[in-house]
Amino acid sequence: MSNAPYLIDESARSEEADIWFALPAGFVALPLLELTEAGDSSEGARLGDTLRPLLEAFPDPSSRQQLLTEIAPVRRMAQVLLEAGTIHCSLGLHTDDEGDGGLLLSLFTLSWRTIDWMPRSVLALRAVADTEDAEHIETLDLPCGPASLVQTRLTGPPEVGTATGRQLLQVTGYVPCLDGERIAILKLATTAVEHSRDYRSLLRDITSTVSFDNPLPDVPDEE
Repeated sequence: MSNAPYLIDESARSEEADIWFALPAGFVALPLLELTEAGDSSEGARLGDTLRPLLEAFPDPSSRQQLLTEIAPVRRMAQVLLEAGTIHCSLGLHTDDEGDGGLLLSLFTLSWRTIDWMPRSVLALRAVADTEDAEHIETLDLPCGPASLVQTRLTGPPEVGTATGRQLLQVTGYVPCLDGERIAILKLATTAVEHSRDYRSLLRDITSTVSFDNPLPDVPDEE
C-alpha cells in the first residue's frame, strides 16, 4: 500500500479549498449528495451512474450485487452525514490478509466543527478528554500542528440496516485548524473490530497527511 500512487482529486485545486489530505489505495470517494438523490432502488439508472467507478472494479455480477448490498447502509446514512456537516466520504475496500481473505469494508468521513478560540494544543486535548468509553487515546505532533486520536466502539444505529446492533469500531482524529476556531474531524468506522490496531494505524497515517496550506501550488494539471 505504501508504494501505491496517489491520485489528485479536482477539489485539491479548488480556490475554495481550505484543507488537503491523502487516502491510500483501497478508498473510493462516495458523492453523498448524489447518493441521497438517487432514490431507494439499488437497480436505478441514476444510482448506477453514481456508483459506476466503484462497480467497474468488480466485473463479476455476484460481487457487484454483494457490494450494492453492503453499500446500502451508507446510502441510508448519506442524508444524516450531510446534515452533520460531512464534506468528504470514502468507502474503504481492503482484503483480510490475516483472516479468510474476504472483503473488509470501512467508511472514512471528514467534517468541520466550529469552536471557541483556544490554543491548538489545548483544542486537540479537549477534543478527546470527554470521550466516553475510549479504548485508546493518543496525542499527535503532525506537520500541520498538534492533533489527537481516540478509538471507541459503538453500536450500529438503525440507519445502517444489517449492522444494527453490531459493534462498530470507530477511530477519530481531531486536527485543529490554524485559526484556532475550527477543528477538522476525521473518522474511520468499520465492523471489523478485530482489526482495531490496523485501522487505528491507518487513520493515524491519513491524519498525518492533513495540511491547511495548499501542498500542490506548482503541480501541473497532467501530473
